[in-house]
Amino acid sequence: MSPVWNTTGSPALVHALLEASDTYQGLQTGTAVPRRRFETTAALLEQGAVHILSEGDRLLGMFTMTATPRMPAHPDFPPAHKPAQLSRLAVAPELLAAGSLTGVRCVRKAIAVASALGADVLRSEANPDLQGTRQLLDQLGFFQQGPVHTDESGRRFVYLQKTL
Repeated sequence: MSPVWNTTGSPALVHALLEASDTYQGLQTGTAVPRRRFETTAALLEQGAVHILSEGDRLLGMFTMTATPRMPAHPDFPPAHKPAQLSRLAVAPELLAAGSLTGVRCVRKAIAVASALGADVLRSEANPDLQGTRQLLDQLGFFQQGPVHTDESGRRFVYLQKTL
């Protein structure tokens, strides 16, 4: 059975994948694990914004794509006509540990989805301490917009953008 993309699935399983991926990344890098709300996962799934790569019942990876960013554009971003937002990129921990290309497949699919939506740019927020994720985004044409930021919890993040 080969992996397939879908925008429907169990909110509990999708949220579990997101949390497992976040926890794995945090343990590998010593960075804070983001707090994710199940209600947000369920709502994004219901909207069809979550793209899931699965093989049978096994979830391999996922990302969220919104044509309308959930928050106003940060001033670090240059003006755009029709931006799309990539968020909640997650890969099953066993695949991350094995060096799988699932993350590459997820980001390439996100670029294709944003292009199909007519977006002129694809924006994302990323933890600069997740070096593998950051290198992946850099290699696929995302460029940092502005400096590294730190929020009140001490979490570090950067804004990235890819012109489509």
